[in-house]
Amino acid sequence: MNGFKLPAWLQAIAGRGNALAAPILIILLLSMMILPLPAFALDLFFSFNIAMSVIVLLTALYTVKPLDFMAFPAVLLVTTLLRLALNVASTRVVLTEGHTGGAAAGKVIEAFGHFLIGGNYTVGLVVFIILTIINFMVVTKGAGRIAEVGARFALDAMPGKQMAIDADLNAGLIGEAEAKQRRSDVAMEAEFYGAMDGASKYVHGDAVAGILVTLINVIGGLIVGMIQHDMSFADAIKNYTLLAIGDGLVAQIPSLIISIAAGMVVSRVASDQDVGGQVVGQLFGRPIVMYITGAIIGGMGLIPGMPNLVFLLLGSALFGAGYLVEKRLKNAPEAGAPGAPGAAKQGAAAGAAGGAGGAAAATTPAEQEEATWQDVMPVDTLGLEVGYRLIPLVDKGQAGELLKRIKGIRKKFAQEVGFLAPPVHIRDNLELKPTAYRISLKGVEVGSGEAMAGQFLAINPGMASGTLPGLVTTDPAFGLPAIWIDAGLKDEAQSMGYTVVDAGTVIATHLNHLITTHASELLGRMEVQALLDHLAKDAPKLVEDLVPKVVSLSILQKVLQNLLQEGVHIRDMRTIIETLSEHSGSVQDPNDLTALVRIALGRAIVQQLFPGTNELSVMTLDNRLERLLVQALNAGGDGTGIEPGLADTIVQQAANAAQQQEAMGFTPVLLVPGPLRTLLSRFLRRALPQLKVLSHSEIPETKTIRVTSLVGTA
Repeated sequence: MNGFKLPAWLQAIAGRGNALAAPILIILLLSMMILPLPAFALDLFFSFNIAMSVIVLLTALYTVKPLDFMAFPAVLLVTTLLRLALNVASTRVVLTEGHTGGAAAGKVIEAFGHFLIGGNYTVGLVVFIILTIINFMVVTKGAGRIAEVGARFALDAMPGKQMAIDADLNAGLIGEAEAKQRRSDVAMEAEFYGAMDGASKYVHGDAVAGILVTLINVIGGLIVGMIQHDMSFADAIKNYTLLAIGDGLVAQIPSLIISIAAGMVVSRVASDQDVGGQVVGQLFGRPIVMYITGAIIGGMGLIPGMPNLVFLLLGSALFGAGYLVEKRLKNAPEAGAPGAPGAAKQGAAAGAAGGAGGAAAATTPAEQEEATWQDVMPVDTLGLEVGYRLIPLVDKGQAGELLKRIKGIRKKFAQEVGFLAPPVHIRDNLELKPTAYRISLKGVEVGSGEAMAGQFLAINPGMASGTLPGLVTTDPAFGLPAIWIDAGLKDEAQSMGYTVVDAGTVIATHLNHLITTHASELLGRMEVQALLDHLAKDAPKLVEDLVPKVVSLSILQKVLQNLLQEGVHIRDMRTIIETLSEHSGSVQDPNDLTALVRIALGRAIVQQLFPGTNELSVMTLDNRLERLLVQALNAGGDGTGIEPGLADTIVQQAANAAQQQEAMGFTPVLLVPGPLRTLLSRFLRRALPQLKVLSHSEIPETKTIRVTSLVGTA
């Protein structure tokens, strides 16, 4: 076969095969309804119909998520049309050729009729009606109802899910590509359930049509056989009932299989397993259940008059299955028992392995050993301690999601701020409440909160409607009102406008907020040196000429910390080092160097505060207040000459102006002369951490300034 190549016209047809499949199938279905088919063709199409229904059922069983079988509504419609077309074609053959015998409509219909009837037409008709009613009243109606409810809830929950995706994106837990994919999945899920709601009506109508077609075939066959072909009533009822019931059965069995597949798809709960794996794992995965059931069945086998052998064999089989399950669980690798002290040690992959925090020593040695330097434990730069109920979130053996989120936080921080934050050391602490956690910086607590594992925190961003049952609390990161709710209320909360996050996301968001807030304290000498080493790979001469020849490592660290204290990112290290190299010969004070670096980074600072706009809406100082502050600066050198009354007035008026600025949707920024910027920034930072202070020299010439309010006019 080497060197064989299809002709160009065959390659073109093969390439368009998928596109032509649907039109060809529809034309074929319409032809079956109009043109008469021979018996052999009916056998072929009925066999294909059965095979197709089995394929659909198995595909539904092995589908992990409903979206993995997005084509199911269209498949449902096509298979329904195929059965109806076969009903029309077989009815034509039954009524025209039924007088010739049971094989008139093909071997498949004859075989199904003989198999079901078994020589008794009344019993056969009753069994056929029962099968059809099961399909119509139980399977189809239930699947249709589930699809209807699923469609309604999917549509109602769409806004909340979109907000949750935006929240994860803003928190850095996911990237833009993943957020786009998740938005697409949410939209497709709503479309899928909506399509299933409509497609289930086809199956419902198909079940009704099956009963009516069978009755028409029986009655019409009797009329045709007795009037047109002069058959006796007994012969007519024998031939046409056999054909009608066989025809109905060969159509209803695939219909029942397709209905079961539809129920499987819409009723399954989202999981990483297929239906078979879920059923076996959850129904037969507990040894105690197998033992108790085996004891009950075995006890029933001891009752006189019962089929003792059957019950005793089944009870013994259940005991054996329970033993095998228990043995398999014991041989499985230990995953770390929830709540066990020290289990969170396995979860230290987000940073370095943490010690067993609050776990008390199991035994006390008889003789105390002499103290050594090994007893002096270094303080963790960043630490996270959790109560025992939160251990599964940070336990690597239990696939703790919080570990992945912490890795994502450190990566996003490095990309945005400009240096790699120290690793987070995680440990359990039995002194904490079971649901509490504590975040420490250099051994000192900087944040704490509670997280309910297995529940969701519904945060009210300010536009949520309605109330939810649950534990009322506040978001630990930003102080917004929130409620801990059960997992079953997640979709309802999202539809009401709440931002719903799980316990791991709550802790991760709080940790991310604190790391960003305390970025300047995380930048130690080791981090600065690592930053220089990283920059030296691309610009070795630039780094070599600055440190330590012109500027010491400590002065560089202080300049970078000053920038981070005011929320300025240090990603542009090249500009920072070039500016220091230019001015450090005449300026050595870190604060003055910081001011010069800020001017060089002015474009980046303004873009960070005013993204996507050329007009900067800012606050500024009244002329009289500006002169007073300049005099105070000249008198005290560092601003200590400001009178207490004037200081209180400045803080109060700046707070009011910042509040007005935020109410108008603008970032609160105070624009001041260069000599006053450092003084006012340090002075207002503690009282108004959200207020940013810029100098005139930091504003690029391409930007337009619009003053929205004055501080000091009252």
